Amino acid sequence: MAWVGRKYKLDSSENFDEYMKELGVGLVLRKVGLSVHPTCYLEQRGDVFHYFNESTFKNFELTFKLGEEKEQETADGRKVLTTFTLDGNTLTQVEKCQKNSVIVRVFSETEMVATSTYGDVTATRTYKAV
Repeated sequence: MAWVGRKYKLDSSENFDEYMKELGVGLVLRKVGLSVHPTCYLEQRGDVFHYFNESTFKNFELTFKLGEEKEQETADGRKVLTTFTLDGNTLTQVEKCQKNSVIVRVFSETEMVATSTYGDVTATRTYKAV
C-alpha cells in the first residue's frame, strides 16, 4: 500500500469553498478551512483504520473498520453515518446525510488526491508526501 508510513500535506485546493457552501458550512468556518494546510495520514492497526487530519486550527481522527457503517462527527461538526471501503490505494468514504457526500482519496508514494462530491459540487484537494 502506497500510504503506509507516509504523511501528506495539502498543496493545492480546487472548488473547496463551493463544496463547503453546499454542505452548509458557515462563512467563518469556510474561511478557516481554506486558510489551513493540514497534514493527513492513514494507519492500520489490525482491522481498524485511523485517518488523521492535523492542522494549526484543529486536529481530528476518523476511526473505522472497512465496510462497517458508523456514526462519525465531521470536521465541521455534522453527525453522519459513514462507511469506508479500500480498493488498492483508493480509500472511499461515503457520508450519509441529506445528500450523500462521497470522498475518494487516492494515495501514491508522492501524493494523495482527495476528490469530494456533495450534490452537484465536486472539490479536489492535492496533498504532497512529506
